[in-house]
Amino acid sequence: MKNLVLSFTLLASVATAQKQGVVLTHQEAQKRVEVTVDGKPFTAYIYPGPEVLKKPVLYPIRTAGGNFITRGWPMDPRPGERVDHPHHVGMWFNYGDVNGHDFWNNSNDVKGHGGPFGTIVHTGVKSMKSGKDQGELTVTADWLDKDGKPMLQETTTFIFRGQGNERSIDRTTTLKALDKDVTFKDNKEGMVAIRVARQLEHPSNKPEVFTDAGGVATKVAQMDNTGVTGHYKSSEGVEGESVWGKRAKWMNLTGTINGEPVSVAILDHPKNVGYPTYWHSRGYGLYAANPLAPSVMSEGKDKPMNYVLPAGKSVTFQYRVLITSGPVADDALNQKVNQFTRL
Repeated sequence: MKNLVLSFTLLASVATAQKQGVVLTHQEAQKRVEVTVDGKPFTAYIYPGPEVLKKPVLYPIRTAGGNFITRGWPMDPRPGERVDHPHHVGMWFNYGDVNGHDFWNNSNDVKGHGGPFGTIVHTGVKSMKSGKDQGELTVTADWLDKDGKPMLQETTTFIFRGQGNERSIDRTTTLKALDKDVTFKDNKEGMVAIRVARQLEHPSNKPEVFTDAGGVATKVAQMDNTGVTGHYKSSEGVEGESVWGKRAKWMNLTGTINGEPVSVAILDHPKNVGYPTYWHSRGYGLYAANPLAPSVMSEGKDKPMNYVLPAGKSVTFQYRVLITSGPVADDALNQKVNQFTRL
């Protein structure tokens, strides 16, 4: 009996140890890779296919306290959320004009609007590794034109970390042009982005459409700002909705979710094209960095880039997202940038 108890204790200890650290689990049937930190859900890389989503994304994303920083709608509607931009799901990477194709706005719910649309299709999990301090996931995808022909080949490596009150995601994406030059025309719709939860929006009194408790769209004449606490601040000291169209090395969005003070910072990297990036960040919950559209983002003050990637050549973009439970000082974020750029 004593040996049996010891065996059960040992098995329990092994199971607990297996949950510690950053663990990645590929659920192939569900087309997702789950990421946990010390046994707690953090995020998931999901690739349900073009019938559901026109790109792979990270969804949802949680704080160390277990609160969602990402909007639920349209995947999992929550009461009081805005019903807009159905292509804003989780955290993603794409662009609004790639050889004339709109990858940003493509959605099954977009009717009679724009185009031609491009689609990003997951092609494989190249490698996956769990670890005590971090987990690493490398995936591949094709950027398809309106006829389903690949124009870009994408390889992305995510590094997930979690310790104490902090979670982080590094995204390194390499795009390779295939048989033709690829032009990223100056366009405001880009590039790395998160659609944040209602609590992280900036308060607004404009009439809007929201979801009710059943996920049904409901028009409201005046918005209820209860619990809406979002506030942007950039590395250059610009705050609030004025950050849109400004350049900065990092952006920090703060707020409170279910009583948990939250900081969501996105860090740019000096090796990125267009550094320091312009910020396509809106008070209604779109939180994006766009390095390729200087003319549009500056409202004509800067010259267009119209970045061209020659056939057979590659370009790499690197970003870090820091999700902290509690306040983060500007000096601390500058130190985080130094750590990120030294890697």
